[in-house]
Amino acid sequence: MPNNTEKGNLGEEIAISHLLKRGYEIFDKNWRFKHLEIDIVAGINGILVIVEVKLRTSNAFGAPEEFVTKSKQKKLIKAAHHYIIENNIQTETRFDIISIIQNANELAVEHIPGAFYPTL
Repeated sequence: MPNNTEKGNLGEEIAISHLLKRGYEIFDKNWRFKHLEIDIVAGINGILVIVEVKLRTSNAFGAPEEFVTKSKQKKLIKAAHHYIIENNIQTETRFDIISIIQNANELAVEHIPGAFYPTL
């Protein structure tokens, strides 16, 4: 059975493949600032897209995207802020979730554009 890091890497590879097939450009994977991490930084149509990937083997305890808590959202927003400053980004930014259910019987990928927004 794969460990959490292996599951995370698998989920990110599935998500990257999904994004590339839909015309996204991948800028970074597992970008870090101190203890913060962005799974995937991508772009499409001039928009910077910050992507959180959640992979589960079933939705018995809830859909994968439901595990992107308010606390996790705040961390992603803070990480995105540092990414934008570090890379002098001047474009619109969007926060997406790619929700994946993968087990022996299925592979289901759901891309949720604009899954959440920074709050003031």
